[in-house]
Amino acid sequence: MTELSLSGVEKAYGEIKVLHDIHLSIESREFVVFVGPSGCGKSTLLRCIAGLESITQGQIRIGARDVTYLEPADRGVAMVFQSYALYPHMSVYDNIAFGLKMQKTPKDQIEAKVRNAARILQLEPLLDRKPKALSGGQRQRVAIGRAIVHEPEVFLFDEPLSNLDASLRVQMRIEIARLHADLQATMVYVTHDQVEAMTLADKIVVLNKGCIEQVGSPLELYHHPRNRFVAGFIGSPQMSFLPVTAVAADATGVQVSLPGGGRLRVPVKGEQIKAGDALTLGLRPEHLSERGEGDAQIPVKALVVEHLGGETFTHAQTDEGHDLMIKGEGMSTVKAGQLLRVGVQGHRCHLFDAQGQALAHQRHYTEVSGDDAAAGYVTQA
Repeated sequence: MTELSLSGVEKAYGEIKVLHDIHLSIESREFVVFVGPSGCGKSTLLRCIAGLESITQGQIRIGARDVTYLEPADRGVAMVFQSYALYPHMSVYDNIAFGLKMQKTPKDQIEAKVRNAARILQLEPLLDRKPKALSGGQRQRVAIGRAIVHEPEVFLFDEPLSNLDASLRVQMRIEIARLHADLQATMVYVTHDQVEAMTLADKIVVLNKGCIEQVGSPLELYHHPRNRFVAGFIGSPQMSFLPVTAVAADATGVQVSLPGGGRLRVPVKGEQIKAGDALTLGLRPEHLSERGEGDAQIPVKALVVEHLGGETFTHAQTDEGHDLMIKGEGMSTVKAGQLLRVGVQGHRCHLFDAQGQALAHQRHYTEVSGDDAAAGYVTQA
């Protein structure tokens, strides 16, 4: 049972600081995913945990040990890279066993560990094959098997599925989730893929410009983003944003003027907001109604309609030139060029102040189920 903690971790390359005062606690057996745009520092942070990069300041602890200055081999971690990095002249068995052989592990232990890893990853029929005779997903499983045999305290994954095609990514995502359930291990996973993050993670860490923007469960970040950056990054398709103006505000909500002249009341805590303040309204595609159902309507023109079978995505634009993404039913009859009055519901919306910080919702997310917990929300006492 291994916890991982980072305290005040910073990383700089000369004058350029790429990680800023990172504080993070990862519980034993948690599956934690680092997400963020390219260049945000997520892979650098993972490499610092692995010991492949030295930190400029701070402390890294794995379990009860301070591993800040330990070599990678002494940290009790195993890393699976984006590239499979398999030896082409070796069999699957020898690729998995190679690290153990270098450590002069007894042959009977190597045999037992390799066979166990092969059983977990369903590689037993493939142990005699060379990497060239394997699919991309099978090669990635071999790379994971090479990590499993070392029985690490923490598994580290650096975008392990990014080289696979779409169908293989889905298959491997399921296999990694199953692996985590079987091993009950602490895992840290870096990805830029929204679906991977939302489906695999117990906890997501959103990074931006070397700083942690927000940490929380996937649904917590989805329903209650701390700021506009997190709101726009978590979710696929991403949230749409409209500039709006506050008309009235109090402790129970903020009324805003919408594009097209409509007004909408959003139940957020608006004590700090006054009439005339410029705000940003955040709208998830699935919370917009192409049939106009809701508390208010926004006139738009459909630009592109994507029929995906079970659902339809309409890319629309307001008269002021602001984009909206609308998720509709698979049998939607909306056509490109059609004028719509899109319905919005106040309690489904998000509001952000001029600095991009989210205004706290009067209703908060809780992990409950049943009809009384509509969309994961319950009334706050």
